[in-house]
Amino acid sequence: MGIVKIDDGLHEEVRRASGVMCRSINAQAEFWMKIGMLAEANPTLSFVEIIRMQRAAAPDPLAGVLAA
Repeated sequence: MGIVKIDDGLHEEVRRASGVMCRSINAQAEFWMKIGMLAEANPTLSFVEIIRMQRAAAPDPLAGVLAA
């Protein structure tokens, strides 16, 4: 973990977005950074396509829970 210095205006945008998305400020900033990195690495994909790709790659949190 480290400290990242950002502009006060951007910090306010992260704070506002985190409230809407029910994430901590750090989680919201991390989400935006991850999506930004993926967008730069995959410039032909839309935001929705990037989210779909990430959801498909994520483990199912309910796997095994409902089988019991």
